[in-house]
This record gives sequence, C-alpha cells and structure tokens, in this order.
Amino acid sequence: MKSRHKRMVFIVIGLAALGGAVALIMSALQSNINHFFSPTEVIANAAPKDRSFRLGGLVVKDSVQREDDGLTVHFGVTDNVETVPVVFTGILPDLFREGEGVVAQGKIANDGTFMADEVLAKHDETYMPPEVAEALEKAEQAKIEASVLPAEGI
Repeated sequence: MKSRHKRMVFIVIGLAALGGAVALIMSALQSNINHFFSPTEVIANAAPKDRSFRLGGLVVKDSVQREDDGLTVHFGVTDNVETVPVVFTGILPDLFREGEGVVAQGKIANDGTFMADEVLAKHDETYMPPEVAEALEKAEQAKIEASVLPAEGI
C-alpha cells in the first residue's frame, strides 16, 4: 500500500472516530437537558409525561400543607392563569414562601400532580428566575388578550 493510501485510511478512520465521539457527547447532553414549563403549558399537556422537567411560577397563597411525617409538603404553583398541584418530600429551601417565585424539578403523575424531586426558591426579594418571569409575563399577556377578544365580537 502506498503511503498516500495509508494517509487516506488514517484520515477516514480519524474522522469516523471524531464523528462517533461527537454523537456520543450530543446524546449525553440531550438526555440531561431539563426543559422549563409554566403551569399553563403543563395543564395544556405541552410538558412531557415520561421525562423530568422544570415547573416554575409562584407558590399559591394558603396552599402549603405539610403531612405528619414533617417532610412531605403539598402546594400549588401558578402563573396567575393556571395552577398545578405539587408534592415534594424533603427539606424546602429557607427562602420558600407563599406568593414567591419557585422552580421545581420532577415529573408529572397520572393524576396531574407534579411530583417534585427538587425545589429551588429565589435567592433574595428582588430576584426571580428568568424562566419564571417570562412565563408569568406570557400568562398575563394571554389573560389580557382573552379578556379583550370577546369584547371585540360584540
């Protein structure tokens, strides 16, 4: 075999190995991505049923209920349009409060309850996660549009 052919075989094998490595990296990254959904999107069945995702919004006032075990907490998350019930077993962050922004990671159960594995709360009184702020803004805009549309038809 000529040295030219040897070089060509080496280049082809190298490119194939590089392509395989890129495919493996992309596959690993894709499986670790957690998408964010608002309560309105979850109620509209836009969220995946079989995968973990993030749910964000505001904790509904007077919705936090603790079970006797001291670790299981039930609460609602809203975007001021729809509300999703959430169940979390574990220690909540110190900054977790009713009426404040929260992001929960977990899966949706068959009954529509969000089973959270992790709950994240905002870190000070002026910060809100960008995803939550955007979801609240979209929900508020949809609420305004819904209230304007029927008036135009009269």
